[in-house]
Amino acid sequence: MNAAVPSAAGSRLAALNDWVAEAAALTKPDAIHWCDGSDAENAALIARMQDDGTLLPLNPDTHPGSWLHRSHPDDVARVEHLTFVCTAEREDAGPNNHWMPPADAHAKMDALFNGCMRGRTMYVIPYCMGPIESKLSRCGVEITDSPYVVANMRIMTRMGAPALARIEREGAERAARGDRADTFVKGLHSIGELDPERRFIMHFPDELAIKSYGSGYGGNALLGKKCHALRIASHQARKEGWLAEHMLILGIENPQGDTHYIAAAFPSACGKTNLAMLIPPEGYRRDGWKVWTVGDDICWMRPGADGRLYAINPEAGFFGVAPGTSAKSNPNALASIQSNTIFTNVGVTADNQPWWEDIDNGQVPVTDWRGESLDPAKRPAAHPNARFTVSAKQCPSYSPMAEDPQGVPISAIVFGGRRASLVPLVFEARDWTHGVLVGAAMGSETTAAATGAVGVMRRDPMAMKPFCGYNFADYFAHWLSFDAPGAKLPKVFHVNWFRKGDDGKFLWPGFGDNLRVLEWMIARVDGKAGATATPIGHLPTEADLNLDGVALSEEARDKLFGLDHAGWKAELDSIGDYLAEYGPRLPRALLEEQRRIAEAFRGYP
Repeated sequence: MNAAVPSAAGSRLAALNDWVAEAAALTKPDAIHWCDGSDAENAALIARMQDDGTLLPLNPDTHPGSWLHRSHPDDVARVEHLTFVCTAEREDAGPNNHWMPPADAHAKMDALFNGCMRGRTMYVIPYCMGPIESKLSRCGVEITDSPYVVANMRIMTRMGAPALARIEREGAERAARGDRADTFVKGLHSIGELDPERRFIMHFPDELAIKSYGSGYGGNALLGKKCHALRIASHQARKEGWLAEHMLILGIENPQGDTHYIAAAFPSACGKTNLAMLIPPEGYRRDGWKVWTVGDDICWMRPGADGRLYAINPEAGFFGVAPGTSAKSNPNALASIQSNTIFTNVGVTADNQPWWEDIDNGQVPVTDWRGESLDPAKRPAAHPNARFTVSAKQCPSYSPMAEDPQGVPISAIVFGGRRASLVPLVFEARDWTHGVLVGAAMGSETTAAATGAVGVMRRDPMAMKPFCGYNFADYFAHWLSFDAPGAKLPKVFHVNWFRKGDDGKFLWPGFGDNLRVLEWMIARVDGKAGATATPIGHLPTEADLNLDGVALSEEARDKLFGLDHAGWKAELDSIGDYLAEYGPRLPRALLEEQRRIAEAFRGYP
């Protein structure tokens, strides 16, 4: 580990060296280590964390190369109420973000960072979000005092020497043109004292900078994830004419060998990873259908020369929710995490295997996520937001196209939330403007991925409520701007796998059977499937979907494919009230679309 900025740093980008030196002067670490991403470096970090108890080895026979990390009990989820977007004008951050003036935010954070790394090593992590050679990829550097963050960033990003080389090359090219050379995202992080009263995450979109203090958990600390890939990238995307979205990307290959790619937005813990790694039902597999996983969480899309949207997954790994992951719900995810995985806040069995609720593997936990003897009356074995971090390349359905620098062409965009009532199984938007309204009005019942009450219905536009780095009104306008001459935009759909019956049970079987809905979408894209026009969009009838082998009750058929006119009238009023919260910056086209649909319902009793 380097005691200071190494002499070799003289060959690095001056803007990067200067920033690292400034951060070191502020935080005062005992040593500085520039991460190269090598196997030797990772082994040394793992050994160091094993020695201090940060990482605990799991059963080497059942889960080789895998580790358990236990968070501080008060540091187990995203902290949206402590997350700020710091723009010069409050309105640019919008009502969807907590706001603080940049000067005030820097002063607050620098006071926390002052001397915080004494006795610790400062790690400098160059990383690339997306394939190294892709023009849509963007680079960043995270400075942290957490080796756990380094180990996770190595899995979640293209981290180390290749990323540093790209940062240096792009900086030199820009400097040669007379432009500013420091266009990489700068992230400064410290676990601090892990004190909830001294925990903040500040984003400075105009500076391409992030400051995070007081948390070692997930997206609060892995700054390449939600902070860079969504909050900062969404700002970049608006300026540069692309989209940074909280979406999975999957490919669906039909028996003829044709593959359609779909991007889908769901709030966290609402089935994104399960859908991204979907395994077709037996009959579909027998006929030759295949599903390919490009990404499970984040999607960057840009218009191609042919007018279509092309997408990359900026991440290199999965940071998935463990509870609920099983051989039934997601066999591919379970197969992915049998080796070389970091588990966070799961329980442990007597023979040191990771365990969580609903894993349904016949094992019995003896230790809970806090490291205490299991007492189900006190707490579950795994925290509801327990996670796994694993390379995407370990997924059996991983698509080789995930590394294609050009990205994959998107045929359909799917929005969806957790709605127990009202919303049918699937419907198609009338056109792009209607599709943007569908995404903007999307609602879901909250989950354990964020702090606060669970099961409360909230609007979560495009599943970006916690992640959009600027005013949602401007974000909606940016989406609408893609409907330009020559554009060949994806069809837009909305799904609801979570509709419940009067008995409180789910009406749709879900899991692999969701491919039946995706097949209808692809057929709609190809002009080969029917639908019924309604005020909310085009709905399939039972005859339009392949339901062979699916047993649905009469209630299920009525609610999954029907339309509650009275309920939707109230929903449209609620959507109108929600959109009004964004004031005069809201695009008029969205208000007109909401009013058009509301008016269409007036003819119904």
